[in-house]
Amino acid sequence: QVQLVESGGGLVQAGDSLRLSCTASGRTGSIYAMGWFRQAPGKERAFVASIDRSGSQTYYADSVKGRFTISRDNAKNAVYLQMNSLKPEDTAVYYCAADRSRYTIGVTPHEYDDWGQGTQVTVSS
Repeated sequence: QVQLVESGGGLVQAGDSLRLSCTASGRTGSIYAMGWFRQAPGKERAFVASIDRSGSQTYYADSVKGRFTISRDNAKNAVYLQMNSLKPEDTAVYYCAADRSRYTIGVTPHEYDDWGQGTQVTVSS
């Protein structure tokens, strides 16, 4: 099993930037892809971005493409989400996820095995 802890959320204004971090512990050697998802009040958890083990392949939701960048540092067992040009509609709880068993770069929640507790991002207009 892998434990994930997110950090870096907060309250910002539209147009600002934030960098989310997620640190993994436990069976980190078994992690293949990692992803970021978000969930706004009253909505389902939605895909934001994902990255493969080497960091060479990334996927993004259309709504964040060009504004968000996912990266990972395997030496630190960490994955990051750089969020620029934030909009009020980016407001949500952001979750980090890890895949240990499917060896795919998933874009849906059920493709991931482990989840963090989430970090709140609030963007005011």
